[in-house]
Amino acid sequence: MAWIDALFRRMVEVGASDLHMTSQTKPQFRLHGDIVPVKECDAIPPDQMQLILKEICIPSVWETYESTFDADFAYEIPGLARFRGNLFVDSRGPGATFRVIPEDLLTFEELGLPDAARDFCMLSKGLVLVTGPTGSGKSTTLAAMIDFINKNRSDHIITIEDPIEFVHQDQRCLINQREVKQHTASFKRALKAALREDPDIVLVGELRDLETIEIAIETAETGHLVFGTLHTTTAPSTVDRIIDQFPADRQAQIRTMLSSSLKGVVAQTLCKKQEGGRVAALEVLAVTSAVSSLIREGKTHQIMSVMQMGAKSGMILLNDALTRLVADGVVSPEEAYSKAIQKDGFVDSLHAAGVNWQPGVVGQAPLPPSPVTIADAEAPADMTPVQGTPHPTAAPAAYPAPALPRTEAPSAEPPAEGQPLEDPFEQYKRQRG
Repeated sequence: MAWIDALFRRMVEVGASDLHMTSQTKPQFRLHGDIVPVKECDAIPPDQMQLILKEICIPSVWETYESTFDADFAYEIPGLARFRGNLFVDSRGPGATFRVIPEDLLTFEELGLPDAARDFCMLSKGLVLVTGPTGSGKSTTLAAMIDFINKNRSDHIITIEDPIEFVHQDQRCLINQREVKQHTASFKRALKAALREDPDIVLVGELRDLETIEIAIETAETGHLVFGTLHTTTAPSTVDRIIDQFPADRQAQIRTMLSSSLKGVVAQTLCKKQEGGRVAALEVLAVTSAVSSLIREGKTHQIMSVMQMGAKSGMILLNDALTRLVADGVVSPEEAYSKAIQKDGFVDSLHAAGVNWQPGVVGQAPLPPSPVTIADAEAPADMTPVQGTPHPTAAPAAYPAPALPRTEAPSAEPPAEGQPLEDPFEQYKRQRG
């Protein structure tokens, strides 16, 4: 069992979404949207951090990291969860960020997804996009949609991801999950190959470049249902982002193709709940004949007006979704206001819903969240320590020196050659015993 597994288990116990590992700093969780240090752990020096990270990487991932100073991969603890990892190097030394991916897929009801999202899953062809900032839950929403299809249709699904996050088991559908750099060279190469693999539904983890976007649109036009993601914040801006990817002399052609192939956009952002945890506010665009005409004619700025009158078609504006969360007492007005794109319109929407609130002058910043402790995790009193495994004997790869000289020695020294890495919680107990 790897040394870092103890932190992964603690991460799941306290309900954290991310683990941040930075050299010369305590490990830190993202808990309900806040960065919270793990109190039991000391700062980890660069040499020890490198050994900790190398212990959970397969050789190909570590080779990529040594040559490019960045690498993406997935790590699994059977019976607990999968974790999406990103390795990097900064001015302090090696580092990593891990996102927890639960083993159990969440359902539409658990996520509070609107009926329009279910309707998108029953389409026979077209392009459906799930958008939002990094960390807004796009992968979780897509996983719920694929799971719904898996339970209700008898089709062939191909997913192209970097890395594979949620693992789907065949139910009514046959599902092939491919990971970029492990099972295929790139998104665009896998997407081209998918057309020869008899798919009904294709999921593209990220539409990263012009060629991948173009192939996705063409795949949707040829009678397949394609799901993809973009890092846009609203549904109308998603349409503009796709069109603007192409040279000016091709944009008229892409508008025509997109007007017929795009079927829906779900744009989401995460908000902190008043009682703890986070909830997604969803903006939904269903591409009706009116929206299709606006896309084809280059009048995307008018899509918002159509969405305001499109409730019967399942359309939802972000401001309306945020207003509903505030009116239901799930989210504070201040939190919703910070997430709103059209802030004046959001305040008017609150007033129309009977919520008397005005944005005030920003006052004193709230106190930082308390460090996570064993008590916070509600762990059993007799906690079995996780044993470390011996670190590799090979010399660690070089990394850039810190930008500033260290003024004091780190509190946790790297182990001697051939000695096992000590469990972080046992190390904490020993140093204070």
